[in-house]
Amino acid sequence: MKYFVKRIIFSKTVAKRLIKLILRWHSQCYKWAGLYAVILNDGVHPKHYIMKYKEWFLDHIKPGWVVLDVGCDTGMLPVVLAEKAAFVYAVEIDKERIAAARTQHARSNIEYICADVTTHNYDLCQPINCITMSNVLEHIEHRVDFLKRIICHVKWADEGHKCLLFRAPIIDREWIVLYKKELGLDYRLDPAHHIEYTLEQFEEELRQANIVPKKVEVRFGEIYALCEAIS
Repeated sequence: MKYFVKRIIFSKTVAKRLIKLILRWHSQCYKWAGLYAVILNDGVHPKHYIMKYKEWFLDHIKPGWVVLDVGCDTGMLPVVLAEKAAFVYAVEIDKERIAAARTQHARSNIEYICADVTTHNYDLCQPINCITMSNVLEHIEHRVDFLKRIICHVKWADEGHKCLLFRAPIIDREWIVLYKKELGLDYRLDPAHHIEYTLEQFEEELRQANIVPKKVEVRFGEIYALCEAIS
């Protein structure tokens, strides 16, 4: 009897009926885990101290640089960059997030700008040494056009050295993500994502935008890339 019940539970028919439900639960549990982790950690997601992505950006800028942080969210990255940079321009489209940034992470060498990063006029900014984008590209639909535009419209401090730093999610971070996609389920980390990259897709978009990757690494299922735009 025990063997018979086990055979039913693990039959292909049952698996076929339950697999999509289980995978949807998996996605929902991932979201809940993040939510409750933030609550337990006094409003800060533990990924910040586990992944140390802000430190990666800080390590790749130089003292005295003027940095343009695109898609700054609530200002957690700009305030770190401001420890080393001479000045940071931080652009964010969401009014509530930019208000939180101005309240929680105000610094004399940070200017928070509420604007659409894809259409904002950067002419009033000081000459820029580096553009940073942490989990931003995947939210933009026409990424190559956007990259070409911002590189062209920003005034660079050194035309021979146009530094860009990227952090972006990678789709093949684990098998279950690709399996969800195969079954037609939403596999994205955020429903606002237009893409979650393979490394090849990421590098191809950079190539189309005339950006050369100088150093690329993958960790915690994300791409970290030090790049340079070429004329």
